[in-house]
Amino acid sequence: MSDQPASTLFILGANHHRTPIELREKLALTADKMNAFLAQLGQLPGLREHAVLNTCNRVEFYGCAESAETIAKLQAAFCAFQGFSEAEFASIRHHAQNREAIEHLIQVCSGLDSQMLGETEILGQVKDAYAAAQSRQSTGPVLNRVFQKTFQYAKYIRTHTAITEGQISVANVAVELATKIFGELGEARILLLGAGEIGDKTAKAFQSRGAKALTVASRRLERAMELANTLGAAALPFEQWAARLHDFDIVVCSTAAPQIVVTSDVIHAAMKQRRARPLFFIDLALPRDVDPAAAEHENVFLYNLDDLAKIAEENLAARTAEVKHAREILAEKAGALWGQLASGPLNKAS
Repeated sequence: MSDQPASTLFILGANHHRTPIELREKLALTADKMNAFLAQLGQLPGLREHAVLNTCNRVEFYGCAESAETIAKLQAAFCAFQGFSEAEFASIRHHAQNREAIEHLIQVCSGLDSQMLGETEILGQVKDAYAAAQSRQSTGPVLNRVFQKTFQYAKYIRTHTAITEGQISVANVAVELATKIFGELGEARILLLGAGEIGDKTAKAFQSRGAKALTVASRRLERAMELANTLGAAALPFEQWAARLHDFDIVVCSTAAPQIVVTSDVIHAAMKQRRARPLFFIDLALPRDVDPAAAEHENVFLYNLDDLAKIAEENLAARTAEVKHAREILAEKAGALWGQLASGPLNKAS
């Protein structure tokens, strides 16, 4: 048997560490784009296994390739598909192989690589990405082993360290900012644009701090009504939110729209009717829902995912020791798994 594995385990992609939100939204794969690009990946010579993780903070390809040339072809295909400069992608990309790729995935799953350190949502997102790859039959003995063992390791790290204690979530940071702007939230009127999971969690965070007047607007009215019933809120037809914008104090945006939903002109019209009352936008969408120019309006406050993450970083120092402990654990686990793969499945991949 050769000393070198017959295949290379790799991760290739872009994430929040080196890629600002304005570039991440250009690289993000919508549902339609995802299906189209996956069809291309299925035909890429030398790509033996693959899975795609696509979230608001990262688009990453995990795979098993015959050679470095295969990985280069994947990068070229992705950039061409997205109309993105390959030279610019190369300057922001994250690329790791073999043991380092395993370490990265463990960090992702355990919340160590998240904008909000220790957050738990990412593990579910990775599990969904892996399940989708399994259903497409694009995983095999290498990725199956890597993902399944990584899920075990992530659970171990969360159980044996305190990285999730006192964790800061996007929702909690947003609520803290709102209290600084409005004080007590009991009288604040809140509009949810989008009825997905992240909007739901943010709404509940507001309710936990005393907010009572919530309204939900979604392109699917039945989904808006469903979430409104869960929250004890009101539902608003999506086509009416712009005309009613001046009635709200806080707007949480989390739609899946591929372009700007809340334009600067709409905000300008709403502010004419609000006089001196502030309007607070929390843009949790990728691509972004709110025109960045909105922040130029007087009394308009706008925060996106990167803004909220920067605020959360201020609380990172308290858990530095736990992060070190968690990284020591994952390094040990990754080394053991890599040793097993290098002498087994990677040499047998076909």
